Amino acid sequence: MHLLSASCVCVCALLFTALPLQVSGLETVVGMYGETVEIPCKSGAINAEDVLITKWKYNKGEGLSGDLLVKQRDQPFLVSATNEYKDRVSMAANSSLLLSAATLLDQRTFTCMMVTGADITENPVNVVIYKRPTDLQISDKAEELEIGKLTKLGTCIASNANPAANITWLKNNKPLVADGKGISIQAEVSVDALTGLSTTSSLLEYSAEKEDTDAQFTCSTQPTVGAEMLSSPATFTITYSTENIVLQVSAQEPLLEGDNVTLKCLADGNPAPTSFNFHLKGELVKVENADSYTITNVSRDTTGEYKCSLVDDPSMESSKDIIVQYLDITLSPSGKVTKSLDETNTLDINLQIDSSAKATVSWTKDNIKLEKEPKFTKLSFSDSGRYECDVVMGLLSRKDFFELVVEGAPVIKQLSKQRGEDGQHKVLFCEAEGSPKPAVSWSINGTLLEASPFINGKITHKIMVVPTANLTVSCTVSNKFGTDTQAIYVSSHQSQGSDQTKLVVGVVVGLLIATLVIGLVYWVYMKKTKQGTWKTGEKEDGSSEEEKKLEEKVEENSQKAEV
Repeated sequence: MHLLSASCVCVCALLFTALPLQVSGLETVVGMYGETVEIPCKSGAINAEDVLITKWKYNKGEGLSGDLLVKQRDQPFLVSATNEYKDRVSMAANSSLLLSAATLLDQRTFTCMMVTGADITENPVNVVIYKRPTDLQISDKAEELEIGKLTKLGTCIASNANPAANITWLKNNKPLVADGKGISIQAEVSVDALTGLSTTSSLLEYSAEKEDTDAQFTCSTQPTVGAEMLSSPATFTITYSTENIVLQVSAQEPLLEGDNVTLKCLADGNPAPTSFNFHLKGELVKVENADSYTITNVSRDTTGEYKCSLVDDPSMESSKDIIVQYLDITLSPSGKVTKSLDETNTLDINLQIDSSAKATVSWTKDNIKLEKEPKFTKLSFSDSGRYECDVVMGLLSRKDFFELVVEGAPVIKQLSKQRGEDGQHKVLFCEAEGSPKPAVSWSINGTLLEASPFINGKITHKIMVVPTANLTVSCTVSNKFGTDTQAIYVSSHQSQGSDQTKLVVGVVVGLLIATLVIGLVYWVYMKKTKQGTWKTGEKEDGSSEEEKKLEEKVEENSQKAEV
């Protein structure tokens, strides 16, 4: 069989030489490096059943070709290659050439030849082999970047690719474009002599900015086949000199005497300075390997301006004012104050306030708010009480008080009486002032109805009595300074009726006497009138108008007397 096949090959070769060739348009097939490439044999209008022999060959260059394999109708294919293709070529059922473990050396033209009854047809196919980069990474990265200085940031490498990779640098996912100033990109490609694969190296030089402190730098490439490739991100330390410093003051609010306050100096340089000068109201303190200084147990004298500066550049400084809040009050008099009415009748109040800011003052007397500060130009028992001042400044407040006690002999301010509701008893009231609290006594036994609380030197006693006769009742108040007594007349219920009877009898007796006097006057008047009439010859019955009126008045008084 092999002999027959070999002879057939010779015959076929003769036929191929003798028969005319029909070459179709060139087709390109893309294969991936290291994988099997299928190169189609397009028969076009030729019926597969009419194909007697199918042969594959390749272009060796310089006008030479090499045989790969051949297949007769209804026979298995035979490999005719004797070089590197010997173990890498095979034929598919559809007559396609299968080329395994593709390399860049396979980038050439492969031709499929088909022999029919009277024709030979050739179908050349151009093969291109692609390979994605093995990896994409940033190497030779800089340790740090300095602001304003063009520095080699790193090299992005896309290795073993075909065709050679094009690399793009990105910052925070945005492409970087060389501008000849702050961005410089230099790329070069090297080819492996053995495999023919290309390695692309892209060098980025970059002038950093302060905003690049947390920036992420990456590089990417878009292979001819497949998805985009992106390197791992790289971040860099951005170094720059200090341009500004700020002094921070950390303390509780409000800052009070006895508290602690921490001064902290912040510089915007990177790396940050490690030593600072703190100016403490004229005193210079150098702090190394730290950026803060704590003042303990502050006082009002701590209030003032504080500064911090760089050790290597004292002109770069920052300042802050520290205010220690304080509020002190002194009240004179304070505590319990006892005054006697026998002494001077005034009391001076003096409230002194020492504070870091303006304070407000309010007063109360016995927990009742006063409209203004109490003044005592003329002391009285009613001035007694607890006086409290409340001084407020922001969140600070202070309180003090004095308790005024005005002492003196008691005085009864009012002694009064009132008829009871049943008309049978009397209610007596004794209102007095004095201090200490006066004792109250009555000259008659009665029922105590009420004894008011002793407030601000005032007290009131109320008793109920049922008098059986008219009497005089006295109220006596006393303390260690003296005594006062007042009396009031109280009549019984019965004596009040007898008095009314006496009043009626007196009125009647008075009317009778008045009638007798008028009668006597009338008799004397008539007598004189008659004597005059006899002399003048007038009649006795010639009474005048005045006489008639007098008679009517006497008659009226007589009737009242009878009543």
